[in-house]
Amino acid sequence: MPRQEQTRESRGRLGAGDGTCANLSAKHTKKQIENMIQSLCVLVVDDNQYMRKMIRNLLVNCGVKDIYEAADGIAALDAIRTMAPDIVILDWEMPMLSGPELVRIVRSPGVFPTPDIPIIILTGHCERWRVVEAVRLGVNEYLTKPVSAKALYDRFVSIITQPRPSVQLGDYYGPEPRKLVADAVDDAGLAATPAVAVLD
Repeated sequence: MPRQEQTRESRGRLGAGDGTCANLSAKHTKKQIENMIQSLCVLVVDDNQYMRKMIRNLLVNCGVKDIYEAADGIAALDAIRTMAPDIVILDWEMPMLSGPELVRIVRSPGVFPTPDIPIIILTGHCERWRVVEAVRLGVNEYLTKPVSAKALYDRFVSIITQPRPSVQLGDYYGPEPRKLVADAVDDAGLAATPAVAVLD
């Protein structure tokens, strides 16, 4: 099957469910989730060859079979355009084009061909301002190194089973911000209150 057709097919699977973790088993069986993760194409972007190898090993442990690597942001942009991966795992600091700069380019609808691609930042930096900046840039998930296979697997499950539609909110383009208050209130069956979004 040609790569683009395979990607469209797996993207269809990425948007297959929108349930919460509480009713995850009602929407997808464990085997269905494993099959969806095995069918993913993941691009790992990190300037450190050792880290790319380590992340590749973690992905293999998660069941991912289609893994590509890029050593810098420029190579990553080219790989995203040509291979159309399902998920990008991206380092924050890299030479030539940093992770945040790459996200700004990718999250440009009308300019970049796949602005909706799920992006997971995986970095050694855990300062709050970086997490806030990553959210404002439109990343789907933020993980810090060292990372476990379980943490990656859980983020994949979240992206696959709870896809967030891409939205344009002022200068922001990316996954719809998670609600911090309204979802918890709705889950409890209480009266709706104004939602507090992650984005200002």
